[in-house]
Amino acid sequence: MTIKKPLAIKQPEVGQLIRKVRLLAGLTQEQFAATLGVIYSTINRWENGPSKPSPLAMEKIEALCK
Repeated sequence: MTIKKPLAIKQPEVGQLIRKVRLLAGLTQEQFAATLGVIYSTINRWENGPSKPSPLAMEKIEALCK
């Protein structure tokens, strides 16, 4: 799966993508947050709110897809 860079993806598309990756990995938001080294509320904001991951976080998410 190829992921566009975060600046190229707008909400809600980035939130849907993150949710899809997380669910395909079989992880809860809490588990996904621990895997990426962020807190639960960060994942929640990425999936449901106006926030988008940093480029470093997107690299980590992309690495999970491989």
